Amino acid sequence: MNAVVLATRNKGKIREFSEMLQNFQLNVLGLDDFPEIGEIEETGVTFEANARIKASEVAKATGLVAIADDSGLEVDALDGAPGVFSARFSAPNPTDEKNNALLLEKLQGVPYEKRTARFRCVMLAYAPDGQELCADGSWEGHIAEQPEGDNGFGYDPLFVDSISGKHSACLSRDEKNARSHRGKALRKLLEDWPFFWGRVKHS
Repeated sequence: MNAVVLATRNKGKIREFSEMLQNFQLNVLGLDDFPEIGEIEETGVTFEANARIKASEVAKATGLVAIADDSGLEVDALDGAPGVFSARFSAPNPTDEKNNALLLEKLQGVPYEKRTARFRCVMLAYAPDGQELCADGSWEGHIAEQPEGDNGFGYDPLFVDSISGKHSACLSRDEKNARSHRGKALRKLLEDWPFFWGRVKHS
């Protein structure tokens, strides 16, 4: 079975990616399978730049095609923040709980109708020979005033899907994969995957 490496140690992401990639008969590995690879500093100022940094470094280190995504939450009332800084919003010692608490603090007093937001994701596959495939996706919604649900990670408990009205953390995995920014980006990526994969194998 062919193998790809997801450039992440986030078990939630690895689980979601594995479920969405299972039809392609790929052995999905994560960075925990390569302990010699240290932390990769995300120095880009865009989601695409950070995805490329991660995927290219992992592909070169492992000799395998690497898939990386950079994703984040853009809140209109905060001029697009936290954006590329979503995972480290509450730095210097960020956690999901601290990030969510800081977001609620910054949105205190903002009415629900003005708490529009979106998750954005850029996903990039990078081959050791330098070939790449890139796709993006977005998921529109609002930021709730209180968290709800435990089926997710990151900002999922606060993000309310614009279509169903459900908190992301209350959606089933299938529902989330169908609606999410990451699911949309991955489906776009996989539309061109056979051509990309064939080109890499024979390059």
